[in-house]
Amino acid sequence: MSLFSRPTSLPTPAQALPGRASYPFPIPATHRVLGNSLTGPYPANLELAYFAMGCFWGVERMFWQLAGIYTTAAGYQGGITAHPTYEEVCTGMTGHTESVLVVFDPTKISYADLLVKFWEEHDPTSGMRQGNDVGTQYRSAIYATSAEQLLLAQQSKLDYQASLQNSGLGEITSEIELAAEFYFAEPEHQQYLDRVPNGYCALKGTGVRCL
Repeated sequence: MSLFSRPTSLPTPAQALPGRASYPFPIPATHRVLGNSLTGPYPANLELAYFAMGCFWGVERMFWQLAGIYTTAAGYQGGITAHPTYEEVCTGMTGHTESVLVVFDPTKISYADLLVKFWEEHDPTSGMRQGNDVGTQYRSAIYATSAEQLLLAQQSKLDYQASLQNSGLGEITSEIELAAEFYFAEPEHQQYLDRVPNGYCALKGTGVRCL
């Protein structure tokens, strides 16, 4: 991941890169740490969630280390360009975040538990950046996969905003929306910090805990 600044304004559909009809690279079949299917289909008893918290390398590792997680994947979401590449996302002209897919067993870990990790483990007040990583691809977002998830995410935002204000911090800038299509990132980005344990990780919370 680069520490250089990227564009901080989202493109319009007319400005966005055109994309393509299919992936221009292969996607691994299995998660290299958990050993389960990366792309599905997933067991029917599991649920899907998507979170953007800056550089997806550290975010993916944080989630795969939790009990109750079936699989995780790095990808691109919330933008315009179909099947983008990393290089395209870095131009700021696709509109995508660096997002992480989390497939979880709700009998072992709840969506509310995942939301706590989301709020506490990054800075949701920083707009189009996380730490030294600046650009639209690093913005914070929750992409819900059901109406129930959407309501839980919205309520958790209100609760965490109160905690932030009590600590003298600013307004949450995180997007909270129903999930748009998730595009898997290139093979080299999947479970990156398992292959490169000392690799770059920008995750850093505000120090404020959820009540």
